[in-house]
Amino acid sequence: MALGLATGLASGCSRAPETPLAPAHRWCDDLPRPAHRSLERVATSQDWFEVYRVSDGVFAIAEPYQFQEVISYLIVGSEQALLFDTGLGIGKMGAVVRELTDRPVTVLNSHTHFDHVGGNADFERILAMDTDYTRANARGFPHAVVAGEVAPEALCRGLPAGVSAGDYRIRPFTPTEFVRDGHRIALGGRELEVLHVPGHTPDAAALLDADAGLLFTGDTFYEGPIWLFVPETDWTAYEKSVARLVSLASRVRRVLPAHNSAVSDPGLLLALRDAVAAVRSGRARRRELAGGRIEFAFDRFSFMTSPAALDGATRSPKVGGSGLAETGS
Repeated sequence: MALGLATGLASGCSRAPETPLAPAHRWCDDLPRPAHRSLERVATSQDWFEVYRVSDGVFAIAEPYQFQEVISYLIVGSEQALLFDTGLGIGKMGAVVRELTDRPVTVLNSHTHFDHVGGNADFERILAMDTDYTRANARGFPHAVVAGEVAPEALCRGLPAGVSAGDYRIRPFTPTEFVRDGHRIALGGRELEVLHVPGHTPDAAALLDADAGLLFTGDTFYEGPIWLFVPETDWTAYEKSVARLVSLASRVRRVLPAHNSAVSDPGLLLALRDAVAAVRSGRARRRELAGGRIEFAFDRFSFMTSPAALDGATRSPKVGGSGLAETGS
């Protein structure tokens, strides 16, 4: 997600470039997320982050004090480690990672919205999806684009020492290797498969740790408002990508999303598939929101989209009135 404050502060979500509306209910009121209460908390010296052990050798590095509630994952093998996303670049991601492992660390991003690449420049080895979208975003994001991310209303607490809101930007980074669907990453006693799952963005990726039964979904799925906005959203590609993740659900013990809750039930992927089908067929109930946004709300998640994104999304011009529950996310 990465819409930023420049598109609407929604409770406990993430976005894809646009402009802000103050929420009636702040995500701060929901902390800690219920899913985190059963996880082992790992102490570090970097208090911008909350770190949880979600599985053997897998750490969720959460940034709960900023409204995107982005979560990066450190996956450690016997020889190397992979960092799946680097967050907002507000806290010192390199420092917290060094406290968690002494293995050489490689970065791979779930996609290159600014809230997932903020710490990339702190790392020497970066794998990147082989797309033009990725190459464009590797140039970084200037302060004018991301200033809303460090505005007072975007934060539950002050910025870390040494971080100035006026200087905040996403630094450029240089990929050291471009990868495609099916690329395998050997960490020593652990192998990860890269899945290209375009839709949310052209370069969206998921990670499968088949032996451990873990599926890292990035922004293709998380519990909360899933942002699907043009120009980077493609609903047709998104539907195919969701179907691919659903095909893996029976082999997965835990889904590990990139926002809000670090662990989720694989069964929700089936609900996601059905929700996408309802939107695409015109059966889903829509809600018109301020700022030209449209929400399709389901039980544990919703789709936050726009008229432009929906132009090619539905197979039928009639949208609404299906009787599907219009519940909050």
